[in-house]
Amino acid sequence: MIIRLASVVALLLAWQLGAQASAGRFVIAAPSQIALYVMEHAGLLWRATGVTGWAALQGFVWGNLAGVLLALLSVLVPRSERGSLTLALLLACLPLVATGPILRVLYGPGQGPQITLAALAVVYTTFLPVLVGLRALPQGWADLIRSYGRGPLALLALVRLPAALPYLIAGLQIAAPAAFLGAMVGEFTGAERGLGVLTVRALRALDLPATWTIAALAAALSLAAFAGIGALGRRLDLAPPEILLARPAPRSGGLGEAGAALLVALLLWHIAMEAFDLPRFFAKRPGDVWDYLVAAPGAEAHRAKLGAALGQTLAVALPGYLAGLALGAVLAAGLVLAPGLAALVMPLSVALRAIPIIATAPLIVWALGRDVAGPVTVVAVMIFFPTLIACLHGAARTPRAVLDLFDSYDAGAWRKLLLAQLPAMLPALFASARMAVPAAILAVTTAEWLATGRGIGALMATVASTSDYGMLWSAVAVIGLAALATHAVIAALERAVLSRTNPEQLAR
Repeated sequence: MIIRLASVVALLLAWQLGAQASAGRFVIAAPSQIALYVMEHAGLLWRATGVTGWAALQGFVWGNLAGVLLALLSVLVPRSERGSLTLALLLACLPLVATGPILRVLYGPGQGPQITLAALAVVYTTFLPVLVGLRALPQGWADLIRSYGRGPLALLALVRLPAALPYLIAGLQIAAPAAFLGAMVGEFTGAERGLGVLTVRALRALDLPATWTIAALAAALSLAAFAGIGALGRRLDLAPPEILLARPAPRSGGLGEAGAALLVALLLWHIAMEAFDLPRFFAKRPGDVWDYLVAAPGAEAHRAKLGAALGQTLAVALPGYLAGLALGAVLAAGLVLAPGLAALVMPLSVALRAIPIIATAPLIVWALGRDVAGPVTVVAVMIFFPTLIACLHGAARTPRAVLDLFDSYDAGAWRKLLLAQLPAMLPALFASARMAVPAAILAVTTAEWLATGRGIGALMATVASTSDYGMLWSAVAVIGLAALATHAVIAALERAVLSRTNPEQLAR
């Protein structure tokens, strides 16, 4: 406790000194400035926090419920897995800069866009960990249940659900900051109250203390949610599993399943637009996007403009994606070797992820530059935290019998990490690699929208303001296809690796 308190004091002191040293650049607000702002505007901040927090909580509940139900459907009806994955991924990859204005048109005044964006932000981050957990069962347990003539529902209730609880806790911890961010971004679209509204005002006025106060407040709330969910997990006393053994998995359906899932997604898109009888002026159908990019006059110019913007975005998103994954995995391995550092590292990590990207992206780009370093850092910061949390939970699921075997041979910490804990971490690492795809899209498009003025994020912001909904929906569709392609590459690599190290994750 004393070490943790000393770490916090040292961090605040370094923060204060750093703010004073960089006062001329107007990048960092000192803790003293934040404290003064809180005292002067306590009532306003309290009311705004209540509005945003309520929307985030509703989205958190609905989004996590949808993620869990999709994971259960994927396990109970294995043929639905590809479709569930595609649907969850596409929902998570919807760019907030594009979906926010569309949702505001659909909902009108009120909290509808905030709740919807908060829910969309957490569906995928809960779906993937729970799916991994539902599969984390020894083959012998499944055979035992079947030997008594029990079916999939009994296997689910008696074995799969208890095995999935630790992974659900990890997903909920990742989802808490994401839901708060989604609610704040929803308030960017024309809400009357909330922390998002205050953020817009602070950014427009270049009010540095206000911007940092809102960021610190959001981080503190997310830290509290993260700690509360973690305490619940510890209260449940979730023990590591037995040694997981499974038969080799059958080959995947490959391109056929992927094509069918994409077709279903396009069909759902069209049906949703028609079911609500939305005007084609702003609610484009798949056929409208095809005409805009392929068949209509000017399609070649549209493709060239969209392709150039997409190239600029990918040039930033890919390095940031890889850097965030590497940083999260390496830091998780370091905390496995030196768990005492978690008291210092984890609060900083949660705070970095919890601070709304709409506040941090302009500051990071301002500090590091608009060319490469700034946007890449924004993407990496968004990705490394989910990777860190997922990998730590994966390492904690190393079977106790395996660890006891290494201890009996007096194996060192490094050997235990390389040969036991890292293999146990692999399913979580691949799950986090999938979760990082929509996070990278969110980060890079937000940075382009608010800071760099380049890439597909800036393009969507521009065409949304000019009501060029053909280009807006085309950009959303292209981003979705890029996400699906990235996901397919990760899935192929995952299958090649896990078929050797964690075959239970591939069993159907």
